[in-house]
Amino acid sequence: MIYDVAVAGGGVIGAMTARELMRYRLKVCILEKENDVACGASKANSGIIHAGFDPEPGTLKAKLNVSGVPLLYKAVEELNVPYRNNGSVVAAFGAQEECTLTELYERGIKNGVKNMKIIDGNEARNIEPALSPEITKALLVPGAGIICPYALTIAAAGNAMDNGAELLRNFEICGIKKEEVFTVTASDGRTIQARYIVNCAGGYADRLAEMAGDMGFEIIPRAGEYMLLDKKEGKTVSHTIFQVPTANGKGVLVTPTADGNLLLGPTASQVKTPESTETTDAGLKTVASLARKSVPEINTRAVITSFTGVRASEKGGDFIIRRSEKVPGLVHAAAIDSPGLSSCAAIAVYVTELLRESGLETPENPDFDGTREDTHAFAKMSDEQKDKFIKRNPAYGRVICRCEGISEGEIVDALRRNPPALDIDGVKRRTRSGMGRCQGGFCTPYVMKLIAEENGTDETKVTKKGGKSYMLTGRL
Repeated sequence: MIYDVAVAGGGVIGAMTARELMRYRLKVCILEKENDVACGASKANSGIIHAGFDPEPGTLKAKLNVSGVPLLYKAVEELNVPYRNNGSVVAAFGAQEECTLTELYERGIKNGVKNMKIIDGNEARNIEPALSPEITKALLVPGAGIICPYALTIAAAGNAMDNGAELLRNFEICGIKKEEVFTVTASDGRTIQARYIVNCAGGYADRLAEMAGDMGFEIIPRAGEYMLLDKKEGKTVSHTIFQVPTANGKGVLVTPTADGNLLLGPTASQVKTPESTETTDAGLKTVASLARKSVPEINTRAVITSFTGVRASEKGGDFIIRRSEKVPGLVHAAAIDSPGLSSCAAIAVYVTELLRESGLETPENPDFDGTREDTHAFAKMSDEQKDKFIKRNPAYGRVICRCEGISEGEIVDALRRNPPALDIDGVKRRTRSGMGRCQGGFCTPYVMKLIAEENGTDETKVTKKGGKSYMLTGRL
């Protein structure tokens, strides 16, 4: 079979693009080099829906951020993805930063961001009592929000699959040849053919472009370290609290997450490869120190995990979303760093239009259904509703993850629903089993048992994240 479009990369940009393409009568596949979608930057970022005041006016970032926010809010409603329109506060400390705050406000006006206003420090503390007394002014941005980035990626990929797209996992692209159509070869010898390719390969987008014969840009990987606090700290602030941005990024933020935790970070440092996801003592100390600058009473003793995400950037500072000038049929969606998550729905529409300009015919698909059942519906039920549901589905009465209250039924559903989880981390991202205070210390063995049973295999074959990351190595 020849696909109409092969989407290279199963992050949020690839997943949202595949979903958008399924609005049309097309044969689409997602090629993902890992064992699951959302295994790169899409699983390790701030989860912020930026309103659009930060990008330079006239850039793709500015255009797609501002136009993308309402599209994203619409998509997350359709896909039943956890989010909150909580607004953001950009804090200034002193006269110099107040000038930068004014510049951000004026930039936001040029970009078309609505309902922003600059308030003094006392007004900011009336809104957020935990803010530092050293804050002199703040930019209040009601349109900002928070979202679970990996939940969005999984839901978008699953919705694309529900509408007919295919997901090929562990498909690490090692060769691309263009004749009448593209032939894409994986490192394990599998091949697919497609008329068009969308390059959503994140930190590896420049390598994929080179394989296809287009060496037009270089990806610069930038690492950001984070600290995640227990849910009991989740109400420390209600808005996302930024500091005035620097040349390295939007700075260390303090924000509630869509799932009720408190998140601190990120740092910003250039690293060698997209795989450089280790945390450092110095980096985490920087996160804690700068977070306390905004919110002095943060309880870092409540940190339950820390992690590093690596985002793909480019020296020009803007997104690279364009048709290849050298390889007809190749469209790049590369260097999608912040505000890529906020822009993802608009990027998907933009890429689809570029494919049309390249010659792709897009007849409407009357059977397209952009909605998705709420995968967390059971958790939202009343006790009475849960009792009735458990009588029909007893597996939902067996709690496996005590920290998050996740049942066996929810885990089994994650092992069956598109795209089905294949490993421990896949279950974790879909259900939150293992994301609580004990970080999987109690529930992991039972989750392993369920994965093995569902796949008709032995527990020694169960992995943490695919490949050779086996959970068991044998008996002692």
